[in-house]
Amino acid sequence: MNGSKGVLKQGLRLAYDEKCWVTVMKVIPPYEGDLNLTGIKNIEDALNSGVSGAVSEIKDIAKTEGALIKTRVEEGEVDRKIVEVAEEERCDIIIMGGNKTNWFKKLFGKNVIEKVIDQAPCPVLVVGA
Repeated sequence: MNGSKGVLKQGLRLAYDEKCWVTVMKVIPPYEGDLNLTGIKNIEDALNSGVSGAVSEIKDIAKTEGALIKTRVEEGEVDRKIVEVAEEERCDIIIMGGNKTNWFKKLFGKNVIEKVIDQAPCPVLVVGA
């Protein structure tokens, strides 16, 4: 989930109409810094803060929509993890939220959606966020 409840709801409605399971994933970017300098004792807790709340919210939305879901939390580069999980789960479609590409992305390369589309083992549906 890219933070958009609207995208999640649209995907879950599609799944409900088709009577199929949905794998909803949250990807945590890899951390490469040194949190010891900031006095944080448990690095994993710091990196995962907010994830359990997001997963709980996803489950609540799915229950409201009557959808069958399983959730996954992965750590890594977002586009690579999405493709990896889609292959592993043998997904029929990937649904992602999209918004206007900003000038920074235009200057410095492809955004996550474009990378997923290029590598995906299945069709990718991009829903306006």
